[in-house]
Amino acid sequence: MSEKVALIGSGNWGSAVARIIGGNVHNFDHFDREVKMWVFEEQVDGRSLIDVINTEHENIKYLPGIKLPENVVACPDLVKTCADATMLVFVVPHQFVSNVCKQLKGNVPSNCKAISLIKGVDVNEHGFQLISNMIQESLGIRSCVLSGANIATEVAEGRFCETTIGYRNKSDGELFRDIFHTPYFRVTIVEDVIGVELCGALKNIVAIGGGLVDGLKLGDNTKAAIIRIGLCEMRKFSQMFYKDVKDTTFFESCGVADLITTCAGGRNRKVAEAHVTTGKPFDQLEQEMLNGQKLQGTSTAKDMYNILSKKGLCHEFPLMTTIYRICYENLPPSRIVEDI
Repeated sequence: MSEKVALIGSGNWGSAVARIIGGNVHNFDHFDREVKMWVFEEQVDGRSLIDVINTEHENIKYLPGIKLPENVVACPDLVKTCADATMLVFVVPHQFVSNVCKQLKGNVPSNCKAISLIKGVDVNEHGFQLISNMIQESLGIRSCVLSGANIATEVAEGRFCETTIGYRNKSDGELFRDIFHTPYFRVTIVEDVIGVELCGALKNIVAIGGGLVDGLKLGDNTKAAIIRIGLCEMRKFSQMFYKDVKDTTFFESCGVADLITTCAGGRNRKVAEAHVTTGKPFDQLEQEMLNGQKLQGTSTAKDMYNILSKKGLCHEFPLMTTIYRICYENLPPSRIVEDI
């Protein structure tokens, strides 16, 4: 039986991986050639974005200038997109996952499996939950995780990079590797879903720190220190809450490589730098600078602070705590180096 892939999400990262998946399904006999992609219905310059994607094969809002394969079909109905899929690729902002899962519950095949490309965690009054666990528990299917040093526009342009897939079931990991691996997008699979996922979420907090350093013009030595301290706090947090997270995962693309690239480029760094240079609050800059995309670093900093403060652990994570206070308590950005 052919595996059928459906993409849930169509932002810049979703569109970049749609380009890869749409090409790769032609390389194996065990994949259906059509790849449906759920696209939120919106107008761009008076035109339906879905119609533009299906006729011009380009996401003109989130990934302009990059052609998508013709077998990638945009669909406005989430349930119809996924109804006959055996492989779901989740690539929406983490705030939307809960509602997506509610709509899909009972509406996907029993032999379906999922992979999350989402860099964030879900926080509620009981603590926090990993996105892969939300998907598994809501839909009753296994979920892998993909995360790495993968700036969407560079991936879409075919520039060489690596990524990491974390799996619980090795055959799932190998199957998802088939739809993602290319000569320029090199995939490694590891048996550590939680470690891969936490790296992807926590590095966005550190990237805020990297942007603050750039805005303050503190230089490369300071930024290197922030990256090193951030990596240590990421590992400490992960292994404090999940004993099975492996040290080696932090040396994969999802760990140190993603941390470096996110602190050098990407939306979190850019907006944090602008916060220093303009004095504007983060939520205003998100609206002005990100073309409808979400700023994950600030919301994840808030989520982690809520967890750490409830458990009396803020003093053990001074960088994450300071970044939260700069984002939400009007702490001067200069405190990024004074309070750690």
